[in-house]
Amino acid sequence: MNDAATLQRVLTSSRTLAVVGLSDNPARASHYVAKYMQQHGYRVVPVNPRCAEILGEKCYPDLRAIPFAVDMVDVFRNAADCPPIAHDAVAIGAKVLWLQSGIVSQEAQHIAEAAGLTVVMDRCVKVEHARWGLPV
Repeated sequence: MNDAATLQRVLTSSRTLAVVGLSDNPARASHYVAKYMQQHGYRVVPVNPRCAEILGEKCYPDLRAIPFAVDMVDVFRNAADCPPIAHDAVAIGAKVLWLQSGIVSQEAQHIAEAAGLTVVMDRCVKVEHARWGLPV
């Protein structure tokens, strides 16, 4: 799941990223990472029930409220919060569940993989994108 070929495939095939736990605070990692991905041609969809807009994009309270297709669910939440997020990722038809650096949830992995999603855990989407020098 975290091998080079999988990471490159996921990053080149996913164009719309729902970022669960995206903060409106520019000093937070989620904000910086999402802004980087946005600047590199990805559509970033903020998922944060406390905000109306982040990075110029409408915020949604949860994944199920997003009215269009999402390729990847990028998670900036505690591991304990990930299983319900995995269920929601499956429900909306996402293709990838990406748990950011420091986040590992075997339960979320099993839920997502059982439904056919690719799962990446304990990796930063920005770091991996920059590492492979992927095109915009």
